[in-house]
Amino acid sequence: MFGSGLLKGLGITLKHFTDTFSDDRQKVPSRYQDSRDLGDGRRVIEQPITQEGLLTIQYPEEKRLLPERFRYIPMLLWDTEKNEDRCTACGICAKVCPPQCIWIVRDIDEKGKPVTRPAEFYIDAAVCMSCSFCAEFCPFDAIKMNHDYELAVYDRYPQLVYNKAELTVPLEYYAALWPTQFAEEQARLKAEAEEEARKAAEKARAAEEKAKAKAAADAAAASGAPAAAAGAAKPGRTKEELDALRKQSAAKAAAKKADGGAESVAEGAAEAAPVAEAPAAVDPEAAAKKARLEELKRQAAEKAKARKEGGS
Repeated sequence: MFGSGLLKGLGITLKHFTDTFSDDRQKVPSRYQDSRDLGDGRRVIEQPITQEGLLTIQYPEEKRLLPERFRYIPMLLWDTEKNEDRCTACGICAKVCPPQCIWIVRDIDEKGKPVTRPAEFYIDAAVCMSCSFCAEFCPFDAIKMNHDYELAVYDRYPQLVYNKAELTVPLEYYAALWPTQFAEEQARLKAEAEEEARKAAEKARAAEEKAKAKAAADAAAASGAPAAAAGAAKPGRTKEELDALRKQSAAKAAAKKADGGAESVAEGAAEAAPVAEAPAAVDPEAAAKKARLEELKRQAAEKAKARKEGGS
């Protein structure tokens, strides 16, 4: 039928309308069954998933319970166990902030040297876009996202510029807002501490074993054990054996000296022999060339003699 979809949509709207009014009046289950009464007519309401109807919140007397991962502006954590700020003024949050609404001044000691804590920490809530980049990139878990969203003021400056004192909250406040995330972080920190303790114990054990080995070596050196071990590894020789070895060495040296003298005499005789005794090698090509020159000279002499006789 034409217009049936429109009628269905109107029917759903009417159902929500009636469910809302019936939910306001029914007692079981009541819309306030999981709410928290704060007194003076103020409540924090948590609507269950199974509850139907449009749950109307009478703000500001009634407020909805915010989910754990709700985020608004950042907050700084004060470690109550160590009694110090977790923030070290490293400036990473200010660098990664997209709207650049964070600025930090690092503290200095009495000598003028910088120390790892912030002297001033400011966030402009009017510019903050609640992206939580600062909380994600903080290497010390010092900055987290707060649930406080009621920040309406008449003047933007300076009331929306929060300083370090206004941003700092104790660690227990963060644990109450983010119970699941806080438990995960504590488990991770505990595991890291146990790993560091294990490494330190292994390092101390290795150093102790090294010290024991060194002490044992020093004690052995003091008692002369290495000398006895060296004597056992290389036994000493008797006097007769040493004399026999000296005689063998002297005989080898004399024989080597005699062989060297004979070789020197032979070399001197070879050098003193005349060079003429060694037949000179004849080059066939040089001999043929010399013979041709002699023949040419003879022919030239005969021709000169014939011309002289013919002229006379």
